[in-house]
Amino acid sequence: MTKRILLFLIAILVLSSFNNDHAITVFMIGDSTMAQKNLDGDNQERGWGMVLQSYFTENVVVDNHAVNGRSSKSFIDEGRWKVVLDKIKPGDYVFIQFGHNDEKPALERHTDPGSTFDDNLRKFVNETREKGGIPVLFNAVVRRNFYREVNLSVDDESLRNTTYADLDEKVNSDTLVDTHGDYIIAPRNVANELRVPFVDANKITHDIEQQLGVIGSRKLHMWFKPGEITSIPEGRKDNTHYNIYGAHVVAANLIDEIARQVPALTPFINHHDIAVAKDGSGHFFDLQQAVDIAEKGLVPSVSGQGYVKAGNKITILVGDGVWKKPKMTGKRNIELIKRSGAVIQ
Repeated sequence: MTKRILLFLIAILVLSSFNNDHAITVFMIGDSTMAQKNLDGDNQERGWGMVLQSYFTENVVVDNHAVNGRSSKSFIDEGRWKVVLDKIKPGDYVFIQFGHNDEKPALERHTDPGSTFDDNLRKFVNETREKGGIPVLFNAVVRRNFYREVNLSVDDESLRNTTYADLDEKVNSDTLVDTHGDYIIAPRNVANELRVPFVDANKITHDIEQQLGVIGSRKLHMWFKPGEITSIPEGRKDNTHYNIYGAHVVAANLIDEIARQVPALTPFINHHDIAVAKDGSGHFFDLQQAVDIAEKGLVPSVSGQGYVKAGNKITILVGDGVWKKPKMTGKRNIELIKRSGAVIQ
């Protein structure tokens, strides 16, 4: 090996180390609507935070600590917040979204808006800042609820144990009915008080679901008839948790609002038509399947309208890993955008 080649390789290693050491981390803390999901058995459930990495460039690393069923109180009491706090470096971000479980009556989770809920949000904000991090507050995403009588004692987590036949959907309103009350106001109040960026996730998701209506909004959630999905042969009706498509719709819309509220992240936002990833953060696990959809001139709609006609060019983000080279007809202008760890052969 010549001296020139050796110096070149050393320079590449140093640059690579520099980039990794200076990557921005976005920590996420919250509940099941944001959380990572198990991929066993063709599980279709996704938290919007689980797919968010595909909407950032590789300069940003999403470290998602959101967990099913947690409130701001239980997240602290179980030591989960300390785990995140110990990892925060100056310049990192913490996305904070609670509310769904804080409103539950169980003592281990319950907080009150205007008092204990706000205090926990202040704790997250102040302790993030003490570490040199940048907190961003989100309020809770909506539940798909077109029924005027809201029963807040129902545990969202129990919805995973119901079948399609177990629940008769009650609908007596054409307008989405709020289930969160003051829990969606408290994060805004704390954000104003402490001068923290605030993302109104509740309004964004409300507007999407309201536009889709009673029937159309089902396609965002874990609504599957018997036999549609192998992992849930008896089907499911779940108006809280997102399926793969729904999580991407929510993430795609939230990322644009994040850019508005946190302009410093704007250069790192990554827009694409379709994402493929082996870790469940994409629309598909299979690159050929994504290409086949694109060959039909279709892409997933970010407005929740399902698959819609694409423009002249279709971009497919290809995640890390080794991928089999897909077959393309050449009739469509399809661009494969590879992550640095992606190999197509």
